[in-house]
Amino acid sequence: MRYRLGLVAAVAAVAALTLSPAQEAQAQEKVFRYATTGDVLGLDPHSNNEGPTNTMKGNVYGMLIHRKPDLSLEPDLAVSWENVDEVTWRFNLREGVTFHNGNPFTADDVVYSFKRQTQETSDMSFALATIEEIRKVDDYTVEIVTKGPDPILLLNMPNFYIMDEEWTEENNAFEVVRGAGQTNFPNVNANGTGPYRVVEWVQDNRLVLEPFDDYWGKDQMMANIDRAVFTPIPNDATRVAALLSGEIDMMYPVPLQDVPRLQNEADVEVMEGPELRTIFLGFDQWRDELLDMPGSGENPFKDQRVRAAFAHAIDLQAIQRVVMRGASTPTGLMVAPGINGFVEELNTPYEYNPERSRELLAEAGYPDGFPVTLDCPNDRYVNDEPICNAVIPMLERIGIDVTLNAQTKSLHFNKIGRAEGNNTSFFMLGWTPGSYDSLNPLMQLMTTGEPGHGDWNSGRYSNPEVMALTQKIKTEMDPEERQAMITEAFRIHQEDVGHIPLHQQALAWGVRTDTVEEIIQRPFNDVDLRYVVMK
Repeated sequence: MRYRLGLVAAVAAVAALTLSPAQEAQAQEKVFRYATTGDVLGLDPHSNNEGPTNTMKGNVYGMLIHRKPDLSLEPDLAVSWENVDEVTWRFNLREGVTFHNGNPFTADDVVYSFKRQTQETSDMSFALATIEEIRKVDDYTVEIVTKGPDPILLLNMPNFYIMDEEWTEENNAFEVVRGAGQTNFPNVNANGTGPYRVVEWVQDNRLVLEPFDDYWGKDQMMANIDRAVFTPIPNDATRVAALLSGEIDMMYPVPLQDVPRLQNEADVEVMEGPELRTIFLGFDQWRDELLDMPGSGENPFKDQRVRAAFAHAIDLQAIQRVVMRGASTPTGLMVAPGINGFVEELNTPYEYNPERSRELLAEAGYPDGFPVTLDCPNDRYVNDEPICNAVIPMLERIGIDVTLNAQTKSLHFNKIGRAEGNNTSFFMLGWTPGSYDSLNPLMQLMTTGEPGHGDWNSGRYSNPEVMALTQKIKTEMDPEERQAMITEAFRIHQEDVGHIPLHQQALAWGVRTDTVEEIIQRPFNDVDLRYVVMK
């Protein structure tokens, strides 16, 4: 039996146990049942940019380039690519590929998907923001023309999901919709070229996938499952109980308090490893009047001293020790080690100094503090609500009157998402750059006002110098020059206290060793069904 962390094998040998009745029923059919804290936000590949949702897209939809567990790139719907000139890339497409409904895949679908994914309403437009156009050369060749030299075009291609033009048009679904109460045909139905097809989705209950018999790469996959059943289980204790009873074969995350218990179970393996996600807090820095202070005409967060006061009031070491039980790494940056552009010398968290916080608040004109609501998910990140509950008394000690608004991730993201239309004053968010390059958070979290910028800059942090640097970083091909600009942009953001980075959380998966032969834990904390082998 083998379990792998990334591409590194973790050795485990467990004796075969007597099968439960449920397992006996599955003996002929290899069914992989797995669970995490919440459901996907929808099936439309161009709508929501959210980790578990993107993972499901990757099981169902193809992209030009696929990212392997070790973060390297491999051909998917494109078999090869080359630079024609400094702004033009030619991609040779895979022939003989069909969508799940039997329609053939051609260059027309790539051009159409580009137009659809770059709509203003698409949360995935960031991945294509540097592209001027995609043009068809012939049925199996396209050229991608960028707005300037693009050092990370290929790194963004795993976030470019290809849809069937004919199917989308037949269902009048070119327009991408998102947000509370918004849906369309592709959001509840799916038709990709990926290895698995959706056969059932009962929202907040189960999502069932089966292998696509005509998948072009099925002979190259290590997976052997006949069916995958994804179940959202928000309650930690219920999720653990389901794993222990054999109702599910794998669950994530393992609640930190349950890691020792599961490690002592003979038929359960706890897989642990680092994640490239940074958890942080952000502030409303654009409204003239804070939502929590109606009639005041004031927004304290527009003052850097107030933001710094909040940063100095939060004890990251205490959160790591008590809330995260050591399973986190406090950080001073908005990106994790392993992300291209990470700056070790800037990775120093703000000093914990409540006395300085009180001084800064007084200097800013708020010696008695002010009221604010902290928006927090309760089913998205490891111990997300407990982290927020720990932050509240820390801020109360410096005079801030904090009200917690903790809710399921779909409601949370609807409230804080889309900078120009959100309804938040103070919030928690986590971020793994989809390209694994620092340009992604610079565009998505730290700049705003242009296409492809600021989709999750919920507080609308803005600094002209950071924007100017970001624009240069987009097209700078010299690695040293590019790194110098990334470093400077991060330094400015850090001095501005644009956000408060908290930590990188650790991964913890629970896997039943009596049913699962092999599974790969990728550092982006997702389950790619290509890498699941059942006994």
